[in-house]
Amino acid sequence: MDHPLTAPESLIRPWRTAALVAVAIAAIELVLLLVIGGGSLARMVSDRVERAATERAQAPAPPEKRITRQPASVAAKVPRTKLRVVVLNGNGRQGAAAAAAARVQRRGYKIGIVGNAPRSDFPRSIVMYKPGFVGEGRRLGRDLGVTMVTPLDGMRPSALHGAHLVFILGS
Repeated sequence: MDHPLTAPESLIRPWRTAALVAVAIAAIELVLLLVIGGGSLARMVSDRVERAATERAQAPAPPEKRITRQPASVAAKVPRTKLRVVVLNGNGRQGAAAAAAARVQRRGYKIGIVGNAPRSDFPRSIVMYKPGFVGEGRRLGRDLGVTMVTPLDGMRPSALHGAHLVFILGS
């Protein structure tokens, strides 16, 4: 017949204490290894960063990139009488778009839509042109004394109803 051995209480407690001491020592060793390894890793990374910075500072400068710009004067190819202009009021003053449309028409342009811009807080007047009508847009800007001439922005060409240029009247 087998009888299980029962260990007396005095034998169990020293094992628990010994295990806790071993775990504490292992944890301390782990922390020390991490500190030493982290320090050497940081030193290695900082050496590499310093070496790369030195190499970059001593390297010859890359060649300058030339920026090609469109010529300042693109000639208008379409006569004023063949161009349709949308005139929009962007300053909020009643009747301003109609007065501006009359000014544009006196210059020889055909008038498309006359109405209000989506916003009424434009600080400056703007002339916008459809793709391919750079010269015509710049000519309209010169005719009206508008310095801000840009490609069509914020409007789809289909919203122009056949017009080539947009004149937004600002403050």
